[in-house]
Amino acid sequence: MKPDIRWLDDPQTFRVGQLPAHSDHKIYANMNEMERQQSSLCQSLNGTWQFAYSVNPKSRPTDFYKKDYEAGHFDEIQVPCHIEMAGYDKLHYTNVLYPWEGKVYRRPAYALGQDRTEAGSFSEADYNPVGSYRKVFDLDKGLIGKRVCIRFEGVEQAMYVWLNGQFVGYAEDSFTPSEFDLTPYIEEQNNVLAVEVYKNSTAAYLEDQDFFRFFGIYRNVTLYAKPMMHVEDLWVKPCLSENLTSGVVDVQIQISRALSETAQSKGRVKIVLQDRDGHLLAEASADASLAVKASLPLTDKVTLWDNKNPYLYQLLVTLEDEQGNVVEVVPCAVGFRRIEIRDKVILFNGRRLIINGVNRHEWSAEGGRCITMQDMEFDIECFKRNNINAVRTCHYPDQIPWYDLCDRNGIYVMSETNLESHGSWQKMFAEPSWNVPGSVPQWKEVVIDRARSNFETFKNHPSILFWSLGNESYAGDNIEAMQRFFKDKDDSRLVHYEGVVNNRAYEDTISDVESRMYARPDDIIEYLENEPKKPFILCEYMHDMGNSLGGMKSYIDLLDRFDMYQGGFIWDYIDQAIFVEDKVTGRKVLRYGGDFDDRSSEYEFSGNGIVFADRTEKPAMQEVKYYYGLHE
Repeated sequence: MKPDIRWLDDPQTFRVGQLPAHSDHKIYANMNEMERQQSSLCQSLNGTWQFAYSVNPKSRPTDFYKKDYEAGHFDEIQVPCHIEMAGYDKLHYTNVLYPWEGKVYRRPAYALGQDRTEAGSFSEADYNPVGSYRKVFDLDKGLIGKRVCIRFEGVEQAMYVWLNGQFVGYAEDSFTPSEFDLTPYIEEQNNVLAVEVYKNSTAAYLEDQDFFRFFGIYRNVTLYAKPMMHVEDLWVKPCLSENLTSGVVDVQIQISRALSETAQSKGRVKIVLQDRDGHLLAEASADASLAVKASLPLTDKVTLWDNKNPYLYQLLVTLEDEQGNVVEVVPCAVGFRRIEIRDKVILFNGRRLIINGVNRHEWSAEGGRCITMQDMEFDIECFKRNNINAVRTCHYPDQIPWYDLCDRNGIYVMSETNLESHGSWQKMFAEPSWNVPGSVPQWKEVVIDRARSNFETFKNHPSILFWSLGNESYAGDNIEAMQRFFKDKDDSRLVHYEGVVNNRAYEDTISDVESRMYARPDDIIEYLENEPKKPFILCEYMHDMGNSLGGMKSYIDLLDRFDMYQGGFIWDYIDQAIFVEDKVTGRKVLRYGGDFDDRSSEYEFSGNGIVFADRTEKPAMQEVKYYYGLHE
């Protein structure tokens, strides 16, 4: 297949040549590698890349992907990094409005009628910056002779990929991994990887989050090799008995084989379940067919996973060849917990769930949404010392290590799908004249695909209690279809969505909870005293902008009055501000929206966290720690 720049304009083209989304499990060649957490099957491509910036598609270097292309005039850029943070394009913060509003008239394809394809909206735009990346690399020894794939963990917003002059694929969805099989084109040395990244495509209508509008390769890029047998996907489902004392771990494994191997059973798969201290609890083995299922019962009393005691069992999957040699080792942390609704109250491990939560953008004053492991570890520690027990990943999936940290530290997660389209409908609270995804047929598959990527990637994490369908995207048939997807796939979690408050026609078919933003205490009382249908969660409240966050007591008091009130998530955790050098003093200072001549902008609205952008706690954190500490 040849790449087509018109894919940028088509909401029905959002993945070409991509591998299916799958679990985020790690892979190792043997037990020793797993114990050292160093895999010979993986090779990082982070670092220095060749780079060229173009202001629009017409001015981009169209032949840059060819292996013999002379790229001596290209600049250099670090990967991962936002292109804007490397000094190209311009910094721009906006909340509701799409970044082109007031400059260019645009409407989503098909939103104003089935004949309105809006051809050329992005592919022919005078302003739609393009980043052209090139990386020359040799294969590490552990990858040679194996099937080789590439994983881009995060690229905003649309990208085309070539290897050694051959087109590999196209991807959107900026916040979940995009993977491609490089095997047909990979060489041992002097590989030329080319990636063309566009700032805007139809995905922009679905990624209208309240944040700075960046683009580029801003998360890790990794090659990984599949041995002769490889665990493509792993789903580990710990199931608790009704009395919460015993359980069984159901395991589903998809295995692929190299083309030289037959698809029939050849070799063995061994599955072992251990406790936290490494003691064997259960095991199973089977022929290594393409699909393996097993159930591992626990005979001893189960230790439950929760915020106070995030107890994790360890599951280990080992693939062996016919001679008993280890081919691949895959570990997976397992946590036993149950979330359910009984008598209209959310119960967690049989007790009422109270959410002392925050919304959290990924953010660094130095790197924007390109954050480090140290940033994430700091945030977890900040949560724990301030009695924060839950996080909503607003409004997209986070980096993979964040979910591991939440598993290990007992942080309850609302895992949000990458969807926010409030710029398409939020117009003075009137009935929207147009909205995507809405009920527009051509926008259905793209949002289901985003839900699928969220689910498939993170399904094994015990910290995830809720799947969220996205944020502020109104409600229609397509979001209803996302709800059905999660319900059909996963009966061990609840589904959340706030937007039905704006379109009650869907309140019986979207969301397990009544979720609202910034409802006054009296509004909550009115709902809960008038035959409520669902338990109540504030997905956003206590908007912490400037010297605010007063009145928290009036919300916390409701926890003692109403069992169906389950708490909420403060908006939000961290300011979005960027360190710059002040021209007058020469000092490094924080600058917010509007400080970069960015228009339109919601200005200092980017700063509403309980910590500053440099992660210094604000005085408001004292209020949070005290009141959240009353209902730990």
